[in-house]
Amino acid sequence: MIDPHSPRCTGATEFVDSDHPVVVEYAEQVCAAAGATTDRAKAVALFNAVRDGWRYDPYDVSYDPADYRASAVLASSANWCVPKSVLLTALCRAAGIPAALGFSDVKNHLQSEKLLAQMGTDLFVYHGYSLIWLDGRWRKASSAFNKELCERFGTKVLEFNGVDDALMHPYDESGNRHMQYINHRGDYDDLPLDDIFATFDEVYGERLRTGEGAR
Repeated sequence: MIDPHSPRCTGATEFVDSDHPVVVEYAEQVCAAAGATTDRAKAVALFNAVRDGWRYDPYDVSYDPADYRASAVLASSANWCVPKSVLLTALCRAAGIPAALGFSDVKNHLQSEKLLAQMGTDLFVYHGYSLIWLDGRWRKASSAFNKELCERFGTKVLEFNGVDDALMHPYDESGNRHMQYINHRGDYDDLPLDDIFATFDEVYGERLRTGEGAR
């Protein structure tokens, strides 16, 4: 497992630019607004802020590395699992909490016809989530789906309490199969963007690069 005490899990890296002034300022604002003083309370507040502050949008996949830095994600209004995980990881580090990134392949059994047409499969490779070091253990937290989206489509809202992992629910509110974790891709102290893009090309071909939302 990745070392939480490594400088690369506590400080800034290329994409997890936790020392960027806008990242530091936002982390401070969120924690102050929530009255969060412990690491657990700060992590929960930051998770909620990222989950609901950026609408989930899987159609606009950028191939510009600059768009994946946490400071750039912070300036966006909507994004998808990988950039949102980078942002949450950076905010945690900015708040003094060791954090990293985890990736798994997941199958979305409730995928929309529109997204299925763009991707050509219901398999999402390199689904990203944050690893947050709390009370001597890594906690996994997926901040991808905002609360409004979940309520609109009848899927369960992911809640993070700083004690238990918060990963995608296997079933929706009606008992239908939703997310299925297929394969663990690994844990990283920074975003393995080259590997992600290479795998996207292998699995999706040119679909994402030439899709309506690709940029």
